[in-house]
Amino acid sequence: MKSFIMRSFIGICFGAIVAVVVTNLLFLVGGLEAIDGDLFLKNSLGSLFCGWFFIVSPMYFEIRKLTLSQQTILHFVTVLVLYFILALTIGWIPFNTNIILLTIFSAIVVYAGIWTAFYLYFKNQARKLNDDLKKC
Repeated sequence: MKSFIMRSFIGICFGAIVAVVVTNLLFLVGGLEAIDGDLFLKNSLGSLFCGWFFIVSPMYFEIRKLTLSQQTILHFVTVLVLYFILALTIGWIPFNTNIILLTIFSAIVVYAGIWTAFYLYFKNQARKLNDDLKKC
């Protein structure tokens, strides 16, 4: 429970940072001169919630009863469903079949790439630790 609360705090803070950075970039680079308060509030809350579930959802990988494939599927489905509910509700993704399918495809490609990178990294770390243990 302590880990969940700490991760929740970190995720919400990360989401807040993203909201502030994006808003500042819109002013500095995008030529935005004024902010619509309702739109800012909606997008900021969406960013906070998004940061929260992206940081908390990897806790599936700490459940030792589940296999790696079960952990991965649960994590991916959780993140994808929550993101789509959020993004479609807020308007980050329009209700357009082609765009939704493109977003799902992009999410699968990005997720597979990140998952593969982490898998190879930790496999390499395990190999190094095993090699060090053999030397002892």
